[in-house]
Amino acid sequence: MDILTLFVIIPVLTIVALVFTKGLKQARLVSMVGSIIQLGMAINLVFAYFKERAINKEIMVFTKDYVWFEQFNIHYTIGVDGISVALLLLTAIIVLAGVFISWKIADLPKEFFISLLVLASGVYGFFISLDLFTMFVFYEIAVIPMYLLIGIWGSGPKEYSAMKLTLMLMGASAVLLVGVLGIYFNSNADGGTLTFNILEIAQVNIPFEAQKLFFPLTFVGFAVLGALFPFHTWSPDGHASAPTAVSMLHAGVLMKLGGYGIFRIAMFLLPAGAMHWSWFFIILAAIGVVYGAFGAIRQTDLKYINAYASVSHLGLVLFALLTLNKIAWNGAILQSLSHGLLTALFFALIGMIYGRTHTRDISKLGGMMKILPFIGAIYVITGLAYLGLPGFSGFVAEMNIFVGAFQNPDKFQRILTVLVVSSIVITAVYILRLVGKIMMGPLVTNDCENLPKATWYEKTGILLLLIPIIGMGVAPLWLSDMLLESIQPFIQGVL
Repeated sequence: MDILTLFVIIPVLTIVALVFTKGLKQARLVSMVGSIIQLGMAINLVFAYFKERAINKEIMVFTKDYVWFEQFNIHYTIGVDGISVALLLLTAIIVLAGVFISWKIADLPKEFFISLLVLASGVYGFFISLDLFTMFVFYEIAVIPMYLLIGIWGSGPKEYSAMKLTLMLMGASAVLLVGVLGIYFNSNADGGTLTFNILEIAQVNIPFEAQKLFFPLTFVGFAVLGALFPFHTWSPDGHASAPTAVSMLHAGVLMKLGGYGIFRIAMFLLPAGAMHWSWFFIILAAIGVVYGAFGAIRQTDLKYINAYASVSHLGLVLFALLTLNKIAWNGAILQSLSHGLLTALFFALIGMIYGRTHTRDISKLGGMMKILPFIGAIYVITGLAYLGLPGFSGFVAEMNIFVGAFQNPDKFQRILTVLVVSSIVITAVYILRLVGKIMMGPLVTNDCENLPKATWYEKTGILLLLIPIIGMGVAPLWLSDMLLESIQPFIQGVL
C-alpha cells in the first residue's frame, strides 16, 4: 500500500471500526485512535517529502497511477508537492482537535464521528488526487456529509442552514463539473488523447477561446466553497448552525478545497483564461475582504462574527491568487494554513464558552477572563494572532500577500491592495471590541461565577491548534521555502 492511499484507507477503516462500537466511550476512543494515526502519518509524510525531494525534482512526488475507467481514460492518479503535504498536515491536526472538542457529544455519537471521518476522507483524497475526475469525486464526498452534520447535530435554524449550504454548494459543483468537462474535452488540442490527468493537461496548449469560457466556470465552481463575494451567504448561516467540531472542519479544512482547486486546476490548466479574467474576479475578492470585515463588526453572535471574519480572510486567499504573483501566492497558501488553524481555534473556544454559558450573544457575556482564565487567555492570544500580530501565523501570511500584491506596477491593482490592507484596521476593531467586552468587561450576571473549568480533552484540542499557530509565526522559513519551491512550476505557466 502506497503512503498516500493510506490517507484514504485509514479513515475508512476507522469508520468500519466505529460501526461496531457501542456507546460514546467506545466511539470517541476509536475516533481518537484513528485520528492520531492520521496525524502521525501526516507528520511522517512531511519528513518523507523532504527526503524524497532531495533526490526527486519532479513537480509531484510519491506518484502512483491505477486505471479506473479505461474507456474514458479516468485513472486513480495521486501525488503530492509541498502545498499538498502542508494541507494534509493541517487536515490531520484539525480532525484530531475536532474529536477532542466533541469528546462529550451525547446525541448519536457513533454516527457523528462516522460523518466527520467521511468528510475527512474526502478532503484527504482531494488533496492527493492528480486526476480531475477522481478529484471531483473526492470533492463531493467531502461536501455531502455537511448536510447531515448540520441538519442533525446543529442548532438554531439548522434545517434551513443545511439546505442553503447544500443547494449552493451543489449548484457550484454543477458549474464546476461543466468546467472540468470543458478542460477534459480540450485536453487533446495538440493531437493527443483525451485525459483527466492534471500534469498531462498542463502540457497541452488549450485554445484561448476555450480558456476564456471555462476558466470562470472552474473558478466560480471552486470559489463558492472559498466564500467568494457575493456567493458567500451560505457560510455564515452554516457556521452558526453547525456543531463546534463541524464548524472547525468546515472553516478550517473544507473551505480550503476552494482555494486549492483554483490554484491546482483553474490557474494551472487555464493560465490564459486566468490572466484574461483576473481583473474581474480580483474586484469581487477585494470587496469580499472588506465586506466580511465590516460584516463581522455588525454581528452580535460570536459564531456569526467568526463566520464573517472567515469570509474576509478567505477573500485574502482569492485576492492573492488573482494577483498572479509568486510571493502573493506563497502568502495565499500560508494564509490558508493560518486561517485554518486560527478559525478552528476560535470556533473551539466559542463552543466551549457556549457549552458553559448557553449563549453566544456578546451583550450577555462579560468577565470571562476571571471566570474561565484558561479559555479567556487563549481567546485573547487567538484574537491577537487573527489580526496579524507579529510572532503568529497571520502576520507571516498577510505580509507575503500584501508585499506580493503591491509589487505589481499596475495602479488599479495597487489601489485594490491598499483597500484590502485597510481590512487589518477593521479586523482590529472587532477583535479588540470582543476581547474588551467578553473577556475584560464586567460580569453580566452572577450565574456565571461557578462555571466549570476547561477539561483535559478541551485543553488538548486547543493546544493542538495553538502550537502550530505560534510555530508558523516564530519559524516560518522552512514552510515558506517548501511552498515556494512547489509554487515555482505553477507560476511559470501563468507569467
